[in-house]
Amino acid sequence: MTVAVVGAGRIGIPLIERLVAAGYEVVGTDIRPDRRPAVEAAGARWSPDLAVAEVVLTVVSGTPELEALVQGPFLTQLRPGTLWIDLTSASPELGKTAAQAAAAAGISYLESPLGGGIEGMRSGTLTLYAGGDPDVLASAMPILRTFATTIHHTGDHGTGYLTKLLINLLWFGQATLTTEALLLAQHHGQSPAAFAEILKGSAGDSAFAERHLPALLAGNYLPDFGLDRCVEELDAVEHAAPPGLPHPITTAVAEVHRAALDHFGPINGELLGPAWLEEQAGTRLSDPRRQA
Repeated sequence: MTVAVVGAGRIGIPLIERLVAAGYEVVGTDIRPDRRPAVEAAGARWSPDLAVAEVVLTVVSGTPELEALVQGPFLTQLRPGTLWIDLTSASPELGKTAAQAAAAAGISYLESPLGGGIEGMRSGTLTLYAGGDPDVLASAMPILRTFATTIHHTGDHGTGYLTKLLINLLWFGQATLTTEALLLAQHHGQSPAAFAEILKGSAGDSAFAERHLPALLAGNYLPDFGLDRCVEELDAVEHAAPPGLPHPITTAVAEVHRAALDHFGPINGELLGPAWLEEQAGTRLSDPRRQA
């Protein structure tokens, strides 16, 4: 079986490596021609000809890039009957649009945004949130199992993207609220590091506190993802809320990150929302003079 990967970035290259290691013949392409050496070094053949593949995986930066694919010539380049799996984090509305366009072209489509990042792809331990026909998901399982250990079927098209966005919303919310709590504790003389230890196992504990708070306390703002992309995802969650459905906390979390984007610009850092709160407080949780 030939598998094509569209998008040879930080996730796409380790994806190619895992597919090659699993024994698939892999072709890779990207809108950036300078990615060709990386694709070939990963063991794939560089080719913009997607008609050679029975399965095509797309992993692009976000909603605008995926929308450009759907509205461009991408689907016309696939043979009818091709299985298209998208791994991008995108808007739920676009998931429905992509599904309709794929069906009109005779393409089987599955949205499957991923959780676990670059390291999860490298180790093959990603979590996937698959939206679409369960039969299509079943047919995609051998491919998906080459890089994911946990695969959730979330429902119809759009729900996979929404699930990923909501999980990210909760993470951003935990990050910003935990930062506020630590800054307040620090103001009253408590060490952020000591307070973080007290959090463990308490009612205030969270996946963020367990896995990522140590990075914040070390001054590492997790530069694997752009701040503008964080805001893009939070905007998509707000847009998904219908009139009358309350979401004031979602809006507050989004506003913190929009303010951070205005201040820092579109640089890399998933924890730049907390960094903006530190900036406003005039201190850093990672300041060694404040550590226990």
